[in-house]
Amino acid sequence: MALRTLQQEYDVMVVGGGNAALSAALSAREHGARVLIVERAPKFYRGGNSRHTRDFRIMHERANDYMMGTYAEDEFVDDLARVAGGEMNQHLARIIVSKSAELPEWLSNQGIRWQAPLSGTLHLARTNMFMLGGGRAMMNAYYQTAKENGVDVWYDSFVEDLVIDADEFKAARVRRGEDLLTVRALSVVLASGGFEANVDWLKRYWGPAADNFVIRGTPYNQGNMIETMLRYGAESIGEPDAFHAVAVDGRAPRFDGGIVTRLDSVPFGIVVNQDGFRFYDEGEDFWPKRYAIWGGLIARQPEQVAYSIIDSKAMGKFMPSVFDPVVADTLADLADKLGLDPAQVIETVETFNCAVRAGTFNPGELDDCHTEGLIPPKSHWAVPINTAPFYAYPLRTGITFTYLGVRVSERAKIQLKDGREAANMFAAGEMAAGNVLRRGYLAGFGLTMGAVLGRIAGEEAANVTR
Repeated sequence: MALRTLQQEYDVMVVGGGNAALSAALSAREHGARVLIVERAPKFYRGGNSRHTRDFRIMHERANDYMMGTYAEDEFVDDLARVAGGEMNQHLARIIVSKSAELPEWLSNQGIRWQAPLSGTLHLARTNMFMLGGGRAMMNAYYQTAKENGVDVWYDSFVEDLVIDADEFKAARVRRGEDLLTVRALSVVLASGGFEANVDWLKRYWGPAADNFVIRGTPYNQGNMIETMLRYGAESIGEPDAFHAVAVDGRAPRFDGGIVTRLDSVPFGIVVNQDGFRFYDEGEDFWPKRYAIWGGLIARQPEQVAYSIIDSKAMGKFMPSVFDPVVADTLADLADKLGLDPAQVIETVETFNCAVRAGTFNPGELDDCHTEGLIPPKSHWAVPINTAPFYAYPLRTGITFTYLGVRVSERAKIQLKDGREAANMFAAGEMAAGNVLRRGYLAGFGLTMGAVLGRIAGEEAANVTR
């Protein structure tokens, strides 16, 4: 195997190829650094999980062409704290929220374009900006701008190890084709994602259940940089068994199914497990604040499977899966098609229907349609399931990203277990998610966190060269 050494050819090396990595690379380039991006995926699959995204959560003080009303800093932080259960670095979270206001202009300067907000169950028109063309178009714009600004990109390149002396990065061992290269740089930004595609790693915490999980995004997020940094003494942060996971169609592919496999029907009906029983409040809160808990809920059900059951009144009120629903004229036939006990499904639905208290149904508000005397309750949007035909979607746990990562400072510098701060090593994106996210998720926040921390990391990494 040939061994080649590149001596000080780059000021900043960025490991990863998604939103956080490109934000870091372009930010470093803006501050005068010579930048190399090392992307594990082939060119066609570049962009990691960011390829499957569609919106940024943005703080703003006035309406614009792409967001309604206002979304104040305190409200944003409160929303984040609520979904995170209060377990987050409050100071870092507020920095990310505050700096999110800068993103629309900066991202536009990178060639990213915007569209009017989507309708349906998302309730995001006031809080989020949607990219025109979605995540793939966003990543193409990023890479085009990187090319125009002289940022080098290596595809199909895997960082096997880092050379670290005490608290200082010296070089990276990169396998590229048939070459094993030693690449030296004055600083490094690690933005190569979590370990959600590493099923063996997931099994450390979830056991055989992990075999039933669907990985919504890239198969290249294996967590090797997290593992490497923990081995070199970085301080870990985030719950090891926690992840951002949603309910996806049970027929989705094992990897890279993306957002089109997500199910948004949950608030409009009931969800039962394989035994035919409900197990959680389907109307607890607006979907963008609660949709990300459903992956974990399903992961704890028998065989890691569940079923969303609705009737004809609900059709057209949510964004459907790319797969057609299972449909039947009776609940018994629907249960039979799903492989469930018809008698138990009928009993569950009838018990639910009897508990519903009529109100004014309004999917745009926390309405007064609820259940009484039912465990678990349905707090909002509770409407009897009684109008044929009946529909169902099989659900599985669809993991977006894991929360275990490395602790970072407000300057995105990696923190070490002995209390020191790394001299020239930075992290952004999913690798740093655990600093703010521990258990919950807020729609659009992943891209926001990645871009803000990426920009900070890129600027700080570029300053190391001075």
